[in-house]
Amino acid sequence: MATTYSPEFKASIIAKMLPPNNVPVPQLVQETNIPKDTLYAWRAKARQDALGAAVASTTHAGLSSEEKFAVVVQSAPLNEIELGEYCRRKGLYAQEIAAWRASCMQANRTVSAKAERAELRAHKQQVQTLQRELRRKEKALAEAAALLVLEKKVQALFAEHGDERLP
Repeated sequence: MATTYSPEFKASIIAKMLPPNNVPVPQLVQETNIPKDTLYAWRAKARQDALGAAVASTTHAGLSSEEKFAVVVQSAPLNEIELGEYCRRKGLYAQEIAAWRASCMQANRTVSAKAERAELRAHKQQVQTLQRELRRKEKALAEAAALLVLEKKVQALFAEHGDERLP
């Protein structure tokens, strides 16, 4: 049975999955009980739609990355009116600059996200190693305790019988 979601709800979930939020799909599955395949499909379609819109609106596909970055930096301090004048002088659209700004911001976030994931992975490995070591030591301690109890029982048995061959 297919479940239908309201467009507003779907849009809010998609917004959580995309930048700047970047909430992981498994976390959203736990929060919303929406199947992961559905969430991945929604995210892929949203990214495809955004990519298609960016390609369709880009009139300056010939600009290099450096040139786009320079435009973003130059236009950052401008207010709305100044930005409009700047865009007319350069033959650009404000939406293009906004998309380039978002790309620049996302580019830096992915590097830090990768570093965070690597650090998290290292911490998880360290925790697993420490847990294995703790289990091993707990087993050794239990074995030593069992041997001590057995030794006391043996000594008690020999003492009870008055046997002089105590070990």
